Amino acid sequence: MGEVRGGCCPPMDLFRSEAMQLVQLIIPIESAHLTVSYLGDLGLVQFKDLNTEKSPFQRTYAAQIKRCGEMARKLRFFKEQMEKANMSPSSKSVTGKDIDLDSLDLKLGELEAELVEMNANDDKLQRTYNELRECKLVLEKVGEFFSTALSSATAQHREIESRQVAEEPLETPLLADQELSTDSSKQVKLGSLTGLVPKGKSVAFERIIFRATRGNVLVRQAAIEEPVTDPVSGQKIQKNVFAVFYSGEKVKAKILKICEAFAANRYAFSEDIGKQNHMITDVLARLAELKTTIDAGLIQKTTLLRTIADQFQQWNTLVRKEKSIYHTLNMLSLDVTKKCLVAEGWSPVFASKQIQEALQRAAFDSNSQVGAILQVLHTKESPPTYFRTNKFTAAFQDIVDAYGVAKYQEANPGVYTVVTFPFLFAVMFGDWGHGICLLLATLVFIIREKKLSSQKLGDITEMAFGGRYVILLMSLFSIYTGLIYNEFFSIPFELFAPSAYTCRDLSCRDATTVGLIMTGPTYPFGVDPSWHGSRSELPFLNSLKMKMSILLGVAQMNLGIVLSFFNALYFKNSINVWFQFIPQVIFLNSLFGYLSALIIVKWCTGSQADLYHVMIYMFLSPTEKLGENQLFPGQQTLQPILLLLALVAVPWMLLPKPFLLKKQHQERHQGQSYAPLQSTEESLQVEANHDSHDHEEFEFSEVFVHQLIHTIEFVLGAVSNTASYLRLWALSLAHSELSTVFYEKVLLLAWGFNNVFILIVGIIVFIFATVGVLLVMETLSAFLHALRLHWVEFQNKFYEGDGYKFYPFAFALISEEDD
Repeated sequence: MGEVRGGCCPPMDLFRSEAMQLVQLIIPIESAHLTVSYLGDLGLVQFKDLNTEKSPFQRTYAAQIKRCGEMARKLRFFKEQMEKANMSPSSKSVTGKDIDLDSLDLKLGELEAELVEMNANDDKLQRTYNELRECKLVLEKVGEFFSTALSSATAQHREIESRQVAEEPLETPLLADQELSTDSSKQVKLGSLTGLVPKGKSVAFERIIFRATRGNVLVRQAAIEEPVTDPVSGQKIQKNVFAVFYSGEKVKAKILKICEAFAANRYAFSEDIGKQNHMITDVLARLAELKTTIDAGLIQKTTLLRTIADQFQQWNTLVRKEKSIYHTLNMLSLDVTKKCLVAEGWSPVFASKQIQEALQRAAFDSNSQVGAILQVLHTKESPPTYFRTNKFTAAFQDIVDAYGVAKYQEANPGVYTVVTFPFLFAVMFGDWGHGICLLLATLVFIIREKKLSSQKLGDITEMAFGGRYVILLMSLFSIYTGLIYNEFFSIPFELFAPSAYTCRDLSCRDATTVGLIMTGPTYPFGVDPSWHGSRSELPFLNSLKMKMSILLGVAQMNLGIVLSFFNALYFKNSINVWFQFIPQVIFLNSLFGYLSALIIVKWCTGSQADLYHVMIYMFLSPTEKLGENQLFPGQQTLQPILLLLALVAVPWMLLPKPFLLKKQHQERHQGQSYAPLQSTEESLQVEANHDSHDHEEFEFSEVFVHQLIHTIEFVLGAVSNTASYLRLWALSLAHSELSTVFYEKVLLLAWGFNNVFILIVGIIVFIFATVGVLLVMETLSAFLHALRLHWVEFQNKFYEGDGYKFYPFAFALISEEDD
């Protein structure tokens, strides 16, 4: 394959992968880093790992990779801090002089230390601030406890005094004084503990305290309306203020342990009203001071993060590039003189000049006295597969690669998939109204392509955006097939000419009437609009779409078999030409190619022959006369010949190939096939010419069984694959009928009520049903069925897909993975 330079590759270049070569680079140590960097910018060399026996820690540049990993960790830390501050890295590139790795490492270390210190101070201040807020709440709520209790006790004391004045005689005052002094001597001073406990634990907290102290405490709780920021966890939690009144040090110790177990924060409280007011005033003053300090620290931290955000992308790109460069250098082997590195890798043949220029530029820029040496190695190792794609063809190539990557120089189905995939989708999705809706949605992606490509999209949106050009062609082909079917949201239009049919009477659309009569010239393009809604619509469209599906299926399967011929021709595998391609063509076209020809003849002649009867009795009774089912002269003679050819093709595929492979293996091991190889390409073609079963020990039984399975698979697949293409007819019919149901049973039904509200509801239901079912679910269904037709029915005729992809060392790919 000739060298291709620059520009977008023409279609024939996509038919086979780019010619690859195994190259060896001998790079001086002093220019190794810059050389790999320039090759990363070029992105056309896939390096091989020449140090597979060494662990990552034993390689030459393990320390540099560890250093880059540490810098990447700091950058991740910065990114996390920016996300917490609702700040995103700037997408604009900062202009300025390039920073080297040593300076960047030092700068990142300084910024991390500064940011960690700021976070520590901020956490400390925030914790103190939250503690003071909780203390303020405790002072307020517990103060309410005491004021309520004091007022209640004062009222109760006054009531007791009033009773005593009314009931006790005046002549015994000394006895009353004695009783009062006795009661005062028995009073015990109670201690108190106050604080906050999480609301979810408040009931269990009170119950445990009651049981631990045997009920010798008094517990009061009050709920706080708004969530409180916990000083320890920093999260907002619903809490209750509690006050526990106890007697004795042992009881106090138990309560303290329970408070610790329930994460209850305790705060001091004074029963003296004067001290309470002083404490509240002091807390409020400290809160205001802390708030000012925290705000100033936040401003300082935001300024620092904004500075980091402006240069984050530049730093991150540099670190990722450096790390990838050192990873690549670790794949190179160190020469015995330890003065140069030896690299091996795959590259396209057309890239030789660009690689040579990159090597010369790296030697010049690094002031190396010796330049790098590039030489091509001869090998029989299978190269990676590389197709040059652009943003339009990349999605179609991904569809093919999802099934399997093409073997080196194997025919690429992606060339044909660009047309056949959207067309087969459109056959199942034929409605030019729905196609316009898909087109408008796709144009939004294409018009806003640059903006959306730099944003993070959801999984489904990302998938739709990646396949925007596939959906574009799908919508355009859907408009085309919709015009052929003459369906616009299931409504027919006389777009190109008046209908060729008229109703025989007023009830022509009734199933009991004769129907339509032809009164004018044939409708020039697509289905005549008068067929829609008539009693003959379903039989006519079913017959049309079913036969059209068979024609499309047989044509695409024949294309797959023809591509297998080009593969065998390119790899000089004559056995596959004579004993695989030719019998497969004969078998498929003797049966289903003949059926396709009958369909075309019936359409052209207007014959009423029953093709089901013709094909069935072609097998059951080949010599029986066709009678009224005969479509052309000589058909009676042709059918037994075709049947005989189909029967002969089966042993033709099965028997000769294993014996010829065995003979070829014996000749090769007798030295009759050896010849000096002059180039990598020649050695690869000779290797490809050998069958996949070419082992040192030729197992004839294994080869024969493999060929038997392949023959049975093709024979049965010819039937099942042809039947599989009937999904084109089934899904097209289902799409049309669903569209008709939504139109007639929702929109027209709502219109018939002559009510504005019902009409609006009907329109809304129609829109949601059309978008949800027809434009989303039906689109996905038709997409998956088209995918199956390409993977199974088309590609299995010629496509092995057992290659591996060309993954060059390229900084552009690293950036895409990062995104």
